Amino acid sequence: MPSTSEAFVWVWLPGSSEPVPAGRLELRSDGLWFGYGRGYLGRDNAMSLAPTLPLCADEFGPAADLGMPGALRDGAPDAWGRRVILNALTAARGRDVETGDLTELTYLLSSGSNRLGAIDFQASPASYVPRADTATLDELSRAAQIVDDGGELPASLASALVHGTSMGGARPKALITDGDAEYLAKFSTSDDILPVVKSEAVSIELARHVGLNVPAARLVRAAGRDALLIERFDRPGGRTRIPVVSALTLSGLGEMTARYGSYVDLLASLRESGSDAGEELFRRVAFNIAISNTDDHLRNHAAFWNGRTLTLTPAYDLSPMSRTGETASQAIAYGSDGQRDSNLATLVRYCGEYGLTHRNGLDIVQAVVAAVHDNWAPAADVAQLTQAERAALFGRQFLNPGSIRGL
Repeated sequence: MPSTSEAFVWVWLPGSSEPVPAGRLELRSDGLWFGYGRGYLGRDNAMSLAPTLPLCADEFGPAADLGMPGALRDGAPDAWGRRVILNALTAARGRDVETGDLTELTYLLSSGSNRLGAIDFQASPASYVPRADTATLDELSRAAQIVDDGGELPASLASALVHGTSMGGARPKALITDGDAEYLAKFSTSDDILPVVKSEAVSIELARHVGLNVPAARLVRAAGRDALLIERFDRPGGRTRIPVVSALTLSGLGEMTARYGSYVDLLASLRESGSDAGEELFRRVAFNIAISNTDDHLRNHAAFWNGRTLTLTPAYDLSPMSRTGETASQAIAYGSDGQRDSNLATLVRYCGEYGLTHRNGLDIVQAVVAAVHDNWAPAADVAQLTQAERAALFGRQFLNPGSIRGL
């Protein structure tokens, strides 16, 4: 059973293929506290784990309602990962395990080591032991379906599926390796109302035509279900890893207060580090509105961190949400006054907050609409959408009349 009082944070420094111990997490009455180790602080090439965790001898306590510093919570499992871990521990113990019995340290030390960014959690400060198991994509798809249906995983698959539990989100997923490339595999489920996996596939393809930076992706079949393989942008090869910080961490907010964050705040954080991504961020907002991605919350945006500057990662989780009417709201406000209406004409009125003129903003929005409209058919072909699925998605999720009214 993993320790219930402490864990050690290991990090891959830039260009390194092996991790080094960076500091210690200690469980206290109010959550997990982090402090850098003296040995790490004494390294010539030491870098902070995030702009919110500057290199110093101070201790860092829990941020908002996250139970630990936000930059470390970014590497912790979310809803799906916790379901898998709970299932695996239940099978291993041969009895029911209550979620309340598991501490945050249990989740950190039970989840896979191939987590987002460049950190991992270990029971030892001296010996690094990765938690990784392999399985075929078909096996992982079947395992994900078992967990999603509430069944108990066989031991032969439990550890392999746990390998992907460090990636966030609520939907079934797993991590796979194909040669030198690493992928996040997202699976469809039997109760999907929309063709969720295919919808994200078509969104990624359309995003390329819009001019957004997105990872390579392809749709495959696994155990009779659709699966979307998305190449990981935090794994450049050679067993190296790139530090990643979520927009939620940069905002200083928690899960319960994330709704108060905004794209404008994210842009301010990027600018403070010397990176101005105003036009790119504005284009992403426009695209999210155009495809009805109203689940664009702060964990669905992130930035690379090199110890000095922040740079936006490729766009990810471009998932249209179920929509029946013409009125909707984005999860994140795009205006400093809290404006979040899913309407492109309204978005244009806020282009100045992104450093754009009205003409620039209008040109970008019109180009996004044109790209989605003109490339819908070939993108739908890439995503293998049926005619019925195309009819159900276009004009409802993609370019809903409410999103383009006023243009």
